[in-house]
Amino acid sequence: MKKYRDIAGDGGSDIVGQVEAQQRRLRERLSAVRAVVAIVSGKGGVGKSALTANLASCLAQGGCRVGVLDADLNGPTMAKMLGVRGQRLVVAPAGVEPPRTSLGVKVMSMDLLLPSDSAPLTWDAETQHEAYTWRGSMEASALREFLADTNWGELDALLLDLPPGTDRLATVASLVAELAGTVVVTIPSDVAHLVVRKSITVAGQVKAPILGLVENMAGLFPGPDAAGLAREASIPFLGRVPFDPALAAAADRGEPFVAVAPESAAARALAEIAQALRSALSLPASAAPAP
Repeated sequence: MKKYRDIAGDGGSDIVGQVEAQQRRLRERLSAVRAVVAIVSGKGGVGKSALTANLASCLAQGGCRVGVLDADLNGPTMAKMLGVRGQRLVVAPAGVEPPRTSLGVKVMSMDLLLPSDSAPLTWDAETQHEAYTWRGSMEASALREFLADTNWGELDALLLDLPPGTDRLATVASLVAELAGTVVVTIPSDVAHLVVRKSITVAGQVKAPILGLVENMAGLFPGPDAAGLAREASIPFLGRVPFDPALAAAADRGEPFVAVAPESAAARALAEIAQALRSALSLPASAAPAP
C-alpha cells in the first residue's frame, strides 16, 4: 500500500483544486459578514466562552445580526451555553443551516456533530507522533470548513470563540483575511495576566487589531488590575464583568444571562462592553432584537 509520501504530485486527487474551491467559498461567505471578531485569552478557565455567548446575545438584543463559531474543536461548549445543543443540522443547497438561539444568534460548533457527550474528537494516524503533527493542520482545515460551508447569510458580526493557547489566533488569522479585531479576556490573576500578555503580543504579530481587554470574574478574589495591563500594552480597556454565580448557572441552562437577569451588575457590564464593541466596529444599533 502506498503512502502519500510515495506518490508524485497529488496522485490525481486534485487536492489543490479542492482547497482553492473551498477558499473561494470562504471568501464568498465572509464577504457578507460585516465584522469577524476573535474572542481570545490564551489562558483557560477565564470564562471566555460564557463572555462570548453573552456578548453575542447583547449584540442581537441591540438589533445586530450575529453568528458565533465555536473554534474549540476538542472542548466545544457554545452550543450548550447558547441553548441549541441537540438541534439537528440541516444541509441545504446554500450550505449547512446553523441553528438559531432564542435571540436569533446563529451557532456552529463541533458539539453539533459529535455523536454523544463522551465522544472525543480524534485524529487518526499510524503513530501518535504523526497524529500530533497532523492535529494542527486538521484543526485549521476543520475551521475552514465551518467558515466556508455554513450558511451564515448576511451578518453584522461573527464572533469566533477561540480555545486556550496563544497559537490559535495565528491559525484563525491565516484563514480570515481581514479580522475586524480581537477581544482579549483575562481575570484578576497574575498567572492569567502572564499568558494574556503573550496573546496580546501574538495579536500584534498577526496584525489582528485589538478592540480591547475585558476583565471577567471581577471581585472574585484580589489580584492585579486589568486596566493597568491594558495601559501597559497600549490597548483599550473595555471594562470589568463582576463575578456572579448566576451567570454560570444560566450558561449551564443554555439561557442568555443578559436576557434573564438584565438588571444584574454583570449583565449591565456586559451590555456596556457590547455597546463599546458596537461603536468600535460601527455596527448598527436598534431597539428591536435581530430577526
